[in-house]
Amino acid sequence: MLCGKPDGGPIATSRKAEMPLHIDIETQLDMGRVAAGAGSGEVELDPVTGARRVRGDVRDLGGFAVSGTVTVRGEPGAEVRVFLPASVDLESGSGGTARVVGLATDLAAAPRLGPDGRLQFRFGGRLQVSGASDGDYRGRIPVTVEYQ
Repeated sequence: MLCGKPDGGPIATSRKAEMPLHIDIETQLDMGRVAAGAGSGEVELDPVTGARRVRGDVRDLGGFAVSGTVTVRGEPGAEVRVFLPASVDLESGSGGTARVVGLATDLAAAPRLGPDGRLQFRFGGRLQVSGASDGDYRGRIPVTVEYQ
């Protein structure tokens, strides 16, 4: 799964008369390899522990699951807000669809940029699949960060 702007560049946003925020996607969210049976199920990737869990009619085929990693740069010590969408639709090359829901980060309640003006966080979520859909699912997860 890909993250960021449609052109693949870093995302920037700013507040009035301050240093702009720059967002770099360091690691893309990857749920690993699974097989869906005739029913439905989901794969969950915890952003804090990196643990992957499968539920329902889904079999774990191994592979390396990776939490998404984002680095934000801006004004040192500034408090920021991070927004992730409620859900993201994914598509495979064969036309199959899946959805990522429950996107969450490992951030504290009131995240701040460090003294060096950087903040790094991880994110994960739940991939919902149904039917015997196979393929390499891809989509973009927009990550928005703004000064508090």
